[in-house]
Amino acid sequence: MDLTFNESESAFRDELRAWIKANHPGEEPAGEDEGYAFRRDWQRQLYEAGWAAVHWPTEYGGRDATLVEAAIFNEELARARAPFPANVLGLLLAGPTLMIWGDDEQKQRYLDPIMSGDEIWCQGFSEPEAGSDLASLKSKAVRDGDDWLITGQKVWTSGAQYSKWCMLVARTDFDAPKHKGLTYFILDMEQEGVEVRPLRQITGDPEFNELFLENARVPAANVLGGEGNGWTVALTTLMNERAGLAFGLQVGMKVALDELTEELAASGKLDDPMIADELGALHIKCEILRLTAYRGLTATMKYGQPGPEGSLTKWMWSQGNQELMQFATKALGPQSLAGGSNWGRSMLRSRGNSIEGGTTEVLKNIIAERVLGLPRKK
Repeated sequence: MDLTFNESESAFRDELRAWIKANHPGEEPAGEDEGYAFRRDWQRQLYEAGWAAVHWPTEYGGRDATLVEAAIFNEELARARAPFPANVLGLLLAGPTLMIWGDDEQKQRYLDPIMSGDEIWCQGFSEPEAGSDLASLKSKAVRDGDDWLITGQKVWTSGAQYSKWCMLVARTDFDAPKHKGLTYFILDMEQEGVEVRPLRQITGDPEFNELFLENARVPAANVLGGEGNGWTVALTTLMNERAGLAFGLQVGMKVALDELTEELAASGKLDDPMIADELGALHIKCEILRLTAYRGLTATMKYGQPGPEGSLTKWMWSQGNQELMQFATKALGPQSLAGGSNWGRSMLRSRGNSIEGGTTEVLKNIIAERVLGLPRKK
């Protein structure tokens, strides 16, 4: 891939950069509910200006941005320290999945409210005994006339407390092989039979949730991709999850590293050769992550959809960001762990990086088998 932008890409970047500078919402307020409301207002602002879903086709309200332009969008948001929209799961996961697998009525009903942020989406995949091994999930869906009744439990459901809809996979055929008996549902969260229980993290924030379902009703019209095809539809969602955030994450890591370097320079600690060496190593890792993200983009441009290479950038970012935050608190000293410190909170939050979006252990298996072509473990 040519890493220099062409004239059109440079114009796109400059237009976006100027718009963000003129419309930057400022610093996100503290507090989970306040931050969510802030990001939702920001998404509405992006939507009204035509920036909420640049990677979506124009027929669905996007800008039909190229893959490179979509990467530029994520990079520029992170570089400007602007927040991601509140409905990021809807924009990056639900929307693209609906475009591929949804019928015309589903697309017309759901896509615009996703883009505007009027209806927030969450992802109901992981379960207490089926986190990384999605195909072993036990939540069951039973046909009841024109509806399905779903019973089971989901966990690590980000943003469920704010969501109207859930991308939910449940088992509809217990006699079929575990990858074959799944169906992908669009679940209305605002109904009896759906209970959301927050999980308070080590940071003190209830970012994730448990989701309990007891005969939650889903119309047959809310099946996405056909009965029994849930595994294939879910793979579309997962590939977009790991590929879509790579550019924003790598720039966010670089921004944090630059901030750390400035703080260490101001305190005179850059004169310590051990600190300088560690910063140099982290800068190299950031650059490798950036180039690897573009390598994955090249594969997507060649084959038309995200591939297993997205697992590599997610793994690299998880490990690199954890190392960065651990080093930051060590280099800055004990005061960085004091209550209210951004560095302390970021260090605690980074512990989840190697779990969310696919555990590092599972990502390594995907890379070994599907990228490197190594034999499966027997």
